[in-house]
Amino acid sequence: MELKHDAALGYLPEERPPVGKLILYALQQVIVMFPATVTVALITGFQVSTTIFASGLATLFFILITGRKIPLYYGSSFAYLTAISSMVAAEGTAEQIAQFEASGILPAALISQAQFGIVLSGLVSIAAGLIVRFCGRRAVEKILPASITGPVAMIIGLTLAGNALSDAAPAAGVTGALANWTWVIALVTLISTILFSRYLKGFLGQIPLLLGAAVGCAAAGLLVLIGGDGFDLFREMPAEALAASSWKLGDGSIFALPAFTFPKASWAAVAAIMPIAIATIPESTAHMYQLDIYVNDLARKKGRKERNMIDLLGRNLVGDGLCDMVAGVIGGPAGTNYGENISTMAITKIFSTSVLTVAAVFAMIISMFTPLIRVIYGIPLAVIGGLEIYLFGAIAAQGMAIMIDKKVDMFSSKNIAVIASIMVIGIGGNYAFGGNIPFFGLSVPCIAGAAIFGIILNALLSIGEKKGADNE
Repeated sequence: MELKHDAALGYLPEERPPVGKLILYALQQVIVMFPATVTVALITGFQVSTTIFASGLATLFFILITGRKIPLYYGSSFAYLTAISSMVAAEGTAEQIAQFEASGILPAALISQAQFGIVLSGLVSIAAGLIVRFCGRRAVEKILPASITGPVAMIIGLTLAGNALSDAAPAAGVTGALANWTWVIALVTLISTILFSRYLKGFLGQIPLLLGAAVGCAAAGLLVLIGGDGFDLFREMPAEALAASSWKLGDGSIFALPAFTFPKASWAAVAAIMPIAIATIPESTAHMYQLDIYVNDLARKKGRKERNMIDLLGRNLVGDGLCDMVAGVIGGPAGTNYGENISTMAITKIFSTSVLTVAAVFAMIISMFTPLIRVIYGIPLAVIGGLEIYLFGAIAAQGMAIMIDKKVDMFSSKNIAVIASIMVIGIGGNYAFGGNIPFFGLSVPCIAGAAIFGIILNALLSIGEKKGADNE
């Protein structure tokens, strides 16, 4: 009886759900990582199937490298979008850029150059992890206190708010009844997901996002049945995605390997992409604080010993850097561990690394089977947008949870200055400059700029500060 009670509460990292539940939990994690991972691929022009495969392979490496102790999923990061775009604009020929604009997919030569920068960017996270390992977690906590990691997590979620609403909104040029019903599908998905997470108990209460996506797709299907083809929100896979496959079985309609490419030396790509990895360090650190809060809370409720996940920060950062290298070697975008998947785990209380291992395998399988890729492409964008509104908001809320849990003094002039600067630079840079702040001829990604400025400001305001106290 006690085992059933424990399972109802959730699963700790070392615990494994029964096979049937394990599969459904894993599918939910795949669905959650899909919107951001695929969106990054679509925006940058990387191959979608390769990006999905790379996220799964990198996650498997991460789980193994961290000794199956850290339940995190590795996916493509929005922080690198501008860096890759600027590299393409600088290095791409007119013919290559025209090809990209026509097909939406980067020529293999440009992807290879970007890969070189992505692989080397992994060294930044590895270096940070080694500092933690040899100098202790306190060394990083002094540089990245909760007054920095909390607001960084918040701006990561809040700067994605526009993406969520854009996906939930009608496509450009769509007007009239279809435009209105597009919003309805997004709201049905959002509200059903929230209601499922709030009121369902037991096993069903642990898969609200999967159920919410199913309800949204069902509502979109019903709309087609009632309104006809003119109300079809489901999408088609572009022909170029299949044509670029490394190898196809027959015409590739059933099985097609992702389009694997390999790095080609490009120091311009290194200069554009490598510095962005600095922004993923506080992001990844914030994720570990989030895990520390929620895993320890579950451990206490289950009467188990607390896990102190934050003590694994160094291993997490090294794993993050190695994942960048793994993804970059085969042709995937640079990334980080995903706040969306952490949000899902926080909502469902399913922190099992076995679930994420199976999710990674599913992602790799999906990337190779054309019908499955078509199904993923087919999910209405309005459904994805509805899920994103909840998930991206949850990331921001967890940033507040970090500051609350770490008892950040909100009456400290130092903390207020650091938090305020990070929030305004991060959010203001996103909405005023489209995510890239012009500075001395450079385009500084707003999240990276906010994080770096916050780190520098906190260090300057800490000079002369007495140990254990804030100087006002």
